[in-house]
Amino acid sequence: MADKRSGVMKYMKYSVIGIEMAVSVAVGGFIGYWLDHFLGTEPWMLMIWVIFGIAAAFRSLFRISKQYLSENKENENQRSD
Repeated sequence: MADKRSGVMKYMKYSVIGIEMAVSVAVGGFIGYWLDHFLGTEPWMLMIWVIFGIAAAFRSLFRISKQYLSENKENENQRSD
């Protein structure tokens, strides 16, 4: 039972990828919208900060997928030993 639970917990941390990507873009959009409103530069800050949010989302996706691949490689090495 503990082995099954640890397998589920191992993959639960990867289930937040979509949420993390959406939040990154939304936060970038919010910052850009606020700066546009404050500085009167519509729509430039919004576009720039949305691009920053997209970049942050892909950076996060890359980091999480790299971690996932390294964990799978370690598991393969343990199985072959």
